[in-house]
Amino acid sequence: MHILVTNDDGILAPGISALAAALKPLGDVEVVAPESVQSGAAHAITFNAPLICERVSVDGAVFGWSVDGSPADCVKLGVHELCAKRPDLVVSGINAGANRGVDVIYSGTVAGAVEAAFIGIPSLAVSLEASGGFDFERAGAITRGIVSQALDVGIDPGTVLNVNIPHLGGRDPRGVKVVRQSTAPWTDRYDRRADPRGRPYFWLTDEGERGHSDPAETDLAALRAGYVTITPLQHDLTEYKQLDRLDRAWPRA
Repeated sequence: MHILVTNDDGILAPGISALAAALKPLGDVEVVAPESVQSGAAHAITFNAPLICERVSVDGAVFGWSVDGSPADCVKLGVHELCAKRPDLVVSGINAGANRGVDVIYSGTVAGAVEAAFIGIPSLAVSLEASGGFDFERAGAITRGIVSQALDVGIDPGTVLNVNIPHLGGRDPRGVKVVRQSTAPWTDRYDRRADPRGRPYFWLTDEGERGHSDPAETDLAALRAGYVTITPLQHDLTEYKQLDRLDRAWPRA
């Protein structure tokens, strides 16, 4: 088993170090990750500039490749250029903060896994809920168990398993739930300020809210209840139910 590990928090983030260490018992692990934080980068790719790559060492040992690009760039380069062989699996994370509900649209962590799905490699995106601290080592152990079980069950190429681990605070999660993605929107808040010339500018805060009435079978509600959540994602965004309706106005050839 050859595993490519990436993230969106940067190659020196503690989450990716914990993830790489946790997955080593499952196979050969290679790390290709962004040089700097790419949170919220979604599925951006670099095509108007070169991508500089460097080998990075941690504590005197070679850790992986640093790429001055996005998570999607890292997976593309890892699969096609940097890895010793084509990965059998790509795991992106462990992200510092949950990626549930509509977060998956913005998430660089999820985008790294989705890029692998584009290429036809099974993948997982793993995130740890933020709440006053992160126990990445413990989250890594949970991730290893989930990856091992997922490999036993089988992940179809083109599928991403989006995994969210609740803030544990020393406790065990209540279990693992396979749930659908929540579609509850954020209630965004902006902090309005003025620059020295009196011009307004706005800073998106992290104080947004989502309704607590979200159905129990969603990733948002299950994570709030203390469960590790697994949501299978696909990258085909076609709204199939609308095809026939629209066909009446614009008949397909």
